[in-house]
This record gives sequence, structure tokens and C-alpha cells, in this order.
Amino acid sequence: MEKVLVTGASGFIGSFIVEEGLERGYEVWAAVRKSSSRQFLQDERIHFIELDLSSQERLVEQLRGHEFDYVVHAAGVTKCKDKRDFFRVNTEGTRHLVGALQELQMPVKRLVYLSSLSIFGPIREQQPYEEIRDTDSPQPNTAYGESKLQAEEVLRPTPSPSPREGSATAGGGAFPYIILRPTGVYGPREKDYFLMAKSIKGHVDFSVGYKQQDITFVYVRDVVQAVFLAFNNGTPGHAYFLSDGEVYQSSTFSDLILKEMGSPWCLRLKAPLWVLRVATFFGEWIGRLTGRVTALNNDKYHILSQRNWRCDIEPARRELGYEPKWQLEQGVKETIRWYKDNKWL
Repeated sequence: MEKVLVTGASGFIGSFIVEEGLERGYEVWAAVRKSSSRQFLQDERIHFIELDLSSQERLVEQLRGHEFDYVVHAAGVTKCKDKRDFFRVNTEGTRHLVGALQELQMPVKRLVYLSSLSIFGPIREQQPYEEIRDTDSPQPNTAYGESKLQAEEVLRPTPSPSPREGSATAGGGAFPYIILRPTGVYGPREKDYFLMAKSIKGHVDFSVGYKQQDITFVYVRDVVQAVFLAFNNGTPGHAYFLSDGEVYQSSTFSDLILKEMGSPWCLRLKAPLWVLRVATFFGEWIGRLTGRVTALNNDKYHILSQRNWRCDIEPARRELGYEPKWQLEQGVKETIRWYKDNKWL
């Protein structure tokens, strides 16, 4: 039985990867921390391993004696009270994991890294918008996007100062890897889009900016599908965008949420970007004072102000065999149902 290691296993996407791996007959090892919730990791077939991604030395000791056929690196943070934490967790955590696997000379067949469309930032924003392509140069304008881009660079091979036949380098290249760059991922257990549903339940739908915004989404199970396709398909060293293949306007998602919640009355507010700028400025300031992570921060401003989220998924279709199975209406229906069944709404 082939063995799969999943970092970030207790997280939103990671927990679905664990479930799918079990269904496909893999021996799945869920990498967690002592403080990690195991709420969605209840299957008795799951093997647990505590990994400390903050230290390569510690990781070597924790991984010693194990061999994994596949590694899915889904661990990371999407919001922090201190932007330095993005780089500490997303970038350095990846560097330490890769370094530990190399140091142990683990015979990994494929490492799949969950990156993000956010590494590209606001490009191709002249109307009519064009799809962001893998040949475009990333221009991240958030700490999150920059940290994920730097994590991608960790995986790419770098020349060794004293190259030897078969030697591994600190910059990657010791084993084949695939990078996945999903757009906005939604689904059961997800907490950021949940805030929109919670707001709509409270009869308020808030959006910003008057310039057309083209948005893309991908349901969590389609991301998971791509992860397992990447075990054996795709070109090693390549990165692939993931979406459901459609493009939406900013009101589409909230319209579908309203429909699934029985179409309650809702006050729709659209504000200029400068209002969001003020709100996120004070939100970040308050977050620093209280020491709490807040959804209103500088990264959130840049994310919401970006107008073009189109991306080209044809390479993923052609090389991975990826084909989105969940369109937005169906995915929102399942997501809202889960929120209701689990008393989130």
C-alpha cells in the first residue's frame, strides 16, 4: 500500500485530502501539531504524525524511520496578525520540509505543493480582462502572495556550489514536484466565504469597487481531485492553475447564497475602494493592538480591490487530466447545506 503524507491535514483543504486518500486506498499519514484540532480527522484508518515545520533539524528527527511515496504540502496560513508570520510559516516551513526530506534522502515519487493564484497579484487588469497564464510574471501585492511565491521558489532546483553526481541541493530538485495554484477555494468547513453567508443571513451583502470585477472559484473537492491526479500526471516542476472553468461577477456568489437560504430580504451595499482602504487600515491597527487576527487587514484590501481573477486552466486539463466536476451553483448548495447541518448558520 502506497503511503501519503499530508501536511496541514487538520485544515480546510488538508482534511478533504486525507479523506480522499483513504477512499482511494492509500495509507494516509496526517501531519499535525499538538495544538491542531482533529475535529475532521476522526477516521480510525488515519495515521498521525506530529511535525514541527519551524525547524528542519526537528523535522529530520520526526521523519526519521519513515518513508512516504507521496507528500502533499498543504500546510500554511492565509491571514496573520504580523506579516512576518506569512514568511515564517508559508516560506520557511516549506524550506524546512524540503530540506528535511532531502537530508533523509527520502524516495518521494512526487511532492504536490498547494500554492495560490494570489502570487500573481493585479495583472491583466485592462478591460476586456484576459486570463492569467503560467507564462506571466508574478507580481504579488500581498504578504500572503509573496510568501507563497517564495515557497514555490524553494522547490525549484538551484545549482550546488560543489555539484556532485546525485547530490541534493538546498533549493529543491531532489524529487519531482507539482505546484497547484487554485483560485478562491470554497466548500464545507471553509471559514472566509462563510463570513459572507453569515453576513447575508444578517440581511447585509457588502461589496466594494465600481469597476467590473471578474471572479473565479473552485470547489474544494475539485482541488482534491487535482492533488491526486498530480501524483502520476503532469510535468514535474510545472505549476497549474485550478478553477471551475467559469468566470463570475461579484454578485453571483451572494445571489446563490441568498437562493440557498430561502431568499431572505437583504440590503446590498456597494462602497468605493477608499472606504475599504479606511476600514482595513483601522482593522489592521486594531488587530495589532489586541493581538488578534482580523479579516480586515491590508492584504484583504488588495485582494478585494483586484479586478481580474481569470486564470488559464487548459494546461491542467491537458497535462493533469483535470476536469472540474463542481460548478458554482451545485457547490454553493452543498456548502450552505453543510453550514446549516453543522449549526454554523
